[in-house]
Formats: sequence, structure tokens, C-alpha cells
Amino acid sequence: SSGINAEWPLRPGGSGSLAAMSVFEDGYKLGMNEEDAKKLVRDAIRAGIVNDLGSGSNVDITVIKKGSVQQFRPYEVICKKSERQGDYTFPIGTTVVTSSHEMVPFSALKVTDEEVMEIS
Repeated sequence: SSGINAEWPLRPGGSGSLAAMSVFEDGYKLGMNEEDAKKLVRDAIRAGIVNDLGSGSNVDITVIKKGSVQQFRPYEVICKKSERQGDYTFPIGTTVVTSSHEMVPFSALKVTDEEVMEIS
């Protein structure tokens, strides 16, 4: 988070939020009807998905009103996952190990030199 606190009627979050925010800034209008609002949210989430590999592939929307909650899951599938085309299991010994590293517990480490820096 940036530490900025701003009053705005909507706020995206997550790794795709920069792309989503640009869609919201361009398309949000005060007094939008529900269908237009859902389409805007869909477009914003789609922008986040398309511009961020970690954002998944489905648009899920929840509409919250006084006295009711509606979930649309999925509202839209942006891209379907493909099936693996081959067998990606390899027998032990397929890859040659050129070196290995032994894990040393932190408690086994010994300080040999120490320098204290002053912070002003």
C-alpha cells in the first residue's frame, strides 16, 4: 500500500490494480445503473488479468445491496486453462547434479566480525 488515504467510491487492490484503476478512472460515472457498473467492474478486472500473469483467469463479481448479496461466479471466463500436452515427470537421475548445498541452521552460525553503524 502507498499510505495514501483518499475518499473515492471504488478502490481496486492486488497485483492487477494499476490496470484496473485506469479502467475505473476512464469509465466510472456517478449514478451508474447496475448493469453498467457490473460491465465496468468486469472490464477493470479483465485489464488486471490480461496485464498481470498472477491474477488468475476468471472475473467474479459480488453485488452488495441493503438486505441482499448476489454472487456471479464466474461472471466471465477471460481465458481457459489448457490441458498439459505431455508427461512432465522425469525419472530420478535424469538431471546430473553438479553441486549440492547443505542447509546450516542459523543457530550454528558464529559471528567473526561485527561493525555497528550509527544512524542519524
